[in-house]
Amino acid sequence: MAKTRARLAPDDRHFLSLVAKAIFTNPFSDEYAEIYSLVGPEQDVEAHRLGSIVPLLDERLQVLERRGQSTIQAFTGKDRTLVEHAFLFQIYHACVDDFDELIQAQLRLGETPAPVPFSDGVFLQLRARGFTEEDCARYFALFYQLRRAYYFIVRSLVGDSPCMKDLRLSLWNGVFTHDVRTYERHLWNRMEDFSTLILGETGTGKGASAAAIGRSGFIPFDPRKKRFAESFTESFVTINLSQYPESLIESELFGHRKGAFTGAVDDYEGLFERCSPHGALFLDEIGDVSVPIQIKLLQVLESRTFTPVGSHARKRFSGRVIAATNRSIQDLRHGGHFRDDFFYRLCSDVIVVPPLRQRIEEDPSELSRLVDLTVARLTGQDSSELTRSILTALGRDLPAGYGWPGNVRELEQASRRILLTRHYAGDRMAVAPDPDEAFTQAVGEGSLKARDLLDRYCGLLYRRLGTYEEVARRTGLDRRTVKKHVEDYAAAQKT
Repeated sequence: MAKTRARLAPDDRHFLSLVAKAIFTNPFSDEYAEIYSLVGPEQDVEAHRLGSIVPLLDERLQVLERRGQSTIQAFTGKDRTLVEHAFLFQIYHACVDDFDELIQAQLRLGETPAPVPFSDGVFLQLRARGFTEEDCARYFALFYQLRRAYYFIVRSLVGDSPCMKDLRLSLWNGVFTHDVRTYERHLWNRMEDFSTLILGETGTGKGASAAAIGRSGFIPFDPRKKRFAESFTESFVTINLSQYPESLIESELFGHRKGAFTGAVDDYEGLFERCSPHGALFLDEIGDVSVPIQIKLLQVLESRTFTPVGSHARKRFSGRVIAATNRSIQDLRHGGHFRDDFFYRLCSDVIVVPPLRQRIEEDPSELSRLVDLTVARLTGQDSSELTRSILTALGRDLPAGYGWPGNVRELEQASRRILLTRHYAGDRMAVAPDPDEAFTQAVGEGSLKARDLLDRYCGLLYRRLGTYEEVARRTGLDRRTVKKHVEDYAAAQKT
């Protein structure tokens, strides 16, 4: 006679359903906060422990244990799925501190994979809940990935302004999609098919944004060695394309064989070959590369193969591509300097890093917080006295509403200069009018007609966001209308 499977009580089913939603929802989203408020009181975002939920969940799971329902096999159907998620949630949060220590240990060790002494205990807990050995290894690797992503997104990109909250939300989606459930079921080993294009002015933090994604890929765990397959510090490979002459970029990217050209005295592995299957290649300043190089990169993205210079052997690239530029993609495409097909292959995800002036406008306290962080990096400790002296000098020496053309990078250098000289007068070379500021000024003056207002607004949004679809979503207009406004704005800029 078949054994009767247990069923969750309605109250338990409701509670575990909320827990499951919290698990699989972007932790930086408004939806996450709403779900969490239904389960437990608000927690500090940087902790990401959902601390008040864990004791409540423990109590309910202990009741199931007393009933002999301590494994996933005790349930079936949707109840089994809910209990499975609850067990994973419970075990993950029990080892969050261990994962944080592992991340810091790996940062110290660099390319050598760090030992993971706590893995045996976690595997024991997972097996006790009915998970297979294969499940244990995959979920343990997923735990590590979740914690790395949160760690690097929160610590690398600080600020509470709405635009920075949107940035963190976008970065998380770039790693796990908008629903971790979809990622865990279908895409955890398929993310190389999703390229990311990061847009933003110079000095805004595009590199830190790329690193947050690139260091957060799925890395398999080897239970026998008690180590992950590789270090996340080595899985993220970067190149600034603007630093290389045209004649060397192809070799740097794809490698070359001995004798391929004058000076090629040995075989050389390019970045595509050095990037691991679990890693990401960051192509910074992608807007500076020539059309011929764009075509070669497009071929790699489409076929996942490349050929070193001077060789006929095709090699496979299994990593992920992240690209960034501080130039206007709109202007590059209109001018024929950036191929449309290359853009469409890069833009699985388009992430815009906001300028410092926008961050400060939305949340003036962001300036103080960034200065705090700069002081801490420079001195190795917090110093409210130094922060106050820097903020005082900035308030004294800079004009009201200073636009920070160099963004966060300029602010960091301004802080250094003030510590050395007590003064910072701003960037005198940044004389070109900022289009956002010009638009704001024109609106304030009431000098725009309705048509001009829509043209310029859609044009500026398109410059920031890079796609007509995203502008349409933000403005509530349809895509064709947005495209017409953007084209009219571009034409007006040329006259």
